[in-house]
Amino acid sequence: MNKTTQAKTTTQLQTAGYQNFDIAPIAGRIGAEIVGLSLKQTLSNETVQEIRQALIKHKVIFFRQQHLDASEQIAFAQRFGTLTNAHPIIPSLPGYPEIFDFDYGRIENRTNQWHSDVTFIDRLPYASILRGVEIPRVGGDTMWANTVTAYEDLPAPLRILAEQLWAVHSNTYTDYAAATVSKSENRKEFEKVFISTEYQTLHPVVCIHPESGERGLLLGAFVRQFQDLSVSESREILQLFQSYITRPENTVRWRWQEGDIAFWDNRVTQHYGINDFGSQPRRVQRVTLVGDLPIGINGTTSKAIKGDSSTYNKLNQR
Repeated sequence: MNKTTQAKTTTQLQTAGYQNFDIAPIAGRIGAEIVGLSLKQTLSNETVQEIRQALIKHKVIFFRQQHLDASEQIAFAQRFGTLTNAHPIIPSLPGYPEIFDFDYGRIENRTNQWHSDVTFIDRLPYASILRGVEIPRVGGDTMWANTVTAYEDLPAPLRILAEQLWAVHSNTYTDYAAATVSKSENRKEFEKVFISTEYQTLHPVVCIHPESGERGLLLGAFVRQFQDLSVSESREILQLFQSYITRPENTVRWRWQEGDIAFWDNRVTQHYGINDFGSQPRRVQRVTLVGDLPIGINGTTSKAIKGDSSTYNKLNQR
């Protein structure tokens, strides 16, 4: 048992509803650590279902020092659904078509922008599972935000506005691809690949979670503009909504250790990789689970405008 687990008191651990592990909430509105469970073992169907329930409730869940290898990470993720390919555009880890390798010593791809994964396609991932492979001695934390409580925090007039809006998400017009003002050659090469195939999708700003029925905001750094509004109008409105999503009370911060696993519901969260680790090595690897079309409050689903995500989502296998 590691020091983090030993430090938890029985009052911090919650066992109600969970028969196969304990769970320790990390922040008031989002995030919990699952304690007393090894992901190297073969998990029972009941345990998998309990993990899914914890994910829906806490939005992002963490497992300390699991030290899975790539194959074990894939096997764990497959218990929760069909895996996507690593990315619609960026090449995968060699030999593992499902794994997106964030090796910051090799590729200048620092994700220090608030975003949900791959929202520029119509069927964005339902969830992502990230594994800590090489972690800086100091820095390199990741933050997540709860877009359900952000929606609930909106004053009534802003909530009504959000429910009427649709947003165009794109990989070719985004702060995510332009976060670094002074760009290295590695960064320029990454951005060139990232925008080599253009995707655009129209998503409802307020979506209904298919399992919990909760309403959450689907926004983030891939938003180009809101339908029927100008780019400048869209930017100001986006900043206003994002300010509710990233309020400290809607966030949780995870301080990585090597071997950690973070598992988040991509439909109702945003995340931000903190770029404070300088030249220290940092490497994390992600797999994602195929999602469905987001559904707006009137029952209308997202619509692809440009780009075909079927290969990424392996739809030929479903």
